[in-house]
Amino acid sequence: MVWQKVAEKDSIEKGKGIEVKIGDKRIAIFNQDGYHGIDALCVHQDGSIVPGKLNGCIVECPLHFWHYDIKTGDLLDYLKGVKLQTYKVESRSDGIYMDV
Repeated sequence: MVWQKVAEKDSIEKGKGIEVKIGDKRIAIFNQDGYHGIDALCVHQDGSIVPGKLNGCIVECPLHFWHYDIKTGDLLDYLKGVKLQTYKVESRSDGIYMDV
């Protein structure tokens, strides 16, 4: 894995997320009690979870209301054992970096 700059420092508001594209991957980065990166597409119908409601560390997909833990990627309802891939994210002096 390689650390890559994905956003400018302070570009992700607290309690919000952004979507970045790295290669063919769409990744959501949330600023909630630190920075958390997970696959951006809900496993249900590939809708982006980024515009979903964030309540603590739980994001709700805006299409059909599936809920994911942004720290673990776990789907919290409907199907057991389903999860989105997570990525390490950290804030540095010159920006937001992700291990991809």
